[in-house]
Amino acid sequence: MDHYKTLGVRRDASKEEIKEAFRSLALRFHPDKHSQSSKEVRDGASARFKQASEAYEVLIDERKKSKYDLGFSSRRGASSSSSYYYGARQYGYGYGYGGGGSSRRPPQRDGGVGMDMEFLLRFVTRKGFLLNVAFASVLLGGAVFIERSLEELWRMNNSGKSFEEAMESIEKVKIQKENSPGS
Repeated sequence: MDHYKTLGVRRDASKEEIKEAFRSLALRFHPDKHSQSSKEVRDGASARFKQASEAYEVLIDERKKSKYDLGFSSRRGASSSSSYYYGARQYGYGYGYGGGGSSRRPPQRDGGVGMDMEFLLRFVTRKGFLLNVAFASVLLGGAVFIERSLEELWRMNNSGKSFEEAMESIEKVKIQKENSPGS
């Protein structure tokens, strides 16, 4: 089941758009509104309300939404019988219409690490993360370049001398100038 289609919103919908779509469906399919309808209509409305509730709870929470989106992209082309829930009850989500569904975990691969690696890969390939890494690389590269350039300049101007030896020769020159009779 595609939560975006259930609510009738685009994948890049804002939280306000998601809330408005859910409110509209909740008003239309709430079981209390159909309490006097036939059993068939009442059951259909209740099922639609449960689907809308599940979709809303997943899409409104950033963490659940990112996990759902990650799982949804890896499930494309899978059969509709493969359920994919992230620790949430099938359909309910606190509206009193839990349907008795049990909590299910997403299918684990690679000994339970597969989904974490996909999430990590998605995180490190985001534009902001990559820009920060590029900026840090430029700063680090600049610092290394400056340090090596300074070392090379030192070697060119003070061939064969260590820093300590150079400081000793500077001190000797100062002492000689102080002790010279013309100063």
